[in-house]
Amino acid sequence: MQKRIYIETTIPSSYYTLRTDEESLIRQKLTRQWWDEYANLFTLTSSTAVIDELEEGSRQVTLDRLALLDGIEIFDPTVEIVHIAQVYMDKLIMPQEPQGDAFHLPIASFYSVDILLTWNCTHLANPNKFDFITRINQELGLTTPELKTPHDYLGGPA
Repeated sequence: MQKRIYIETTIPSSYYTLRTDEESLIRQKLTRQWWDEYANLFTLTSSTAVIDELEEGSRQVTLDRLALLDGIEIFDPTVEIVHIAQVYMDKLIMPQEPQGDAFHLPIASFYSVDILLTWNCTHLANPNKFDFITRINQELGLTTPELKTPHDYLGGPA
């Protein structure tokens, strides 16, 4: 059975970035390479939280980014996920905003997704937070997805 991977907002945003700085262009290249070489090895998932964030962009770029999510399983936040997000915010794992970053990890954990793919290394794929996230999830009876970036699969500069 294929592992399930949660596609967080920064992945389609990087795939179709409008930024021209060197770091953004490297992320775009690695994201596209990951999508071409690895996406078909996983069962892709995402959430309405990602869709909501992506819809905040300019129209054509938004449509392109949303098209990457066509045909994949989309999770909805539940009352339990809102509660988990609040626990994360109370424990200072996630920012104190009741949307966006605060929802991705709870959704991936609640639905027992194997991997959360993101470029957000501040709030999500932060190795300094992983043990704390795992401990909180264990207390909540949740599994913790692996927190990865495309760089983790492909190497190269991040």
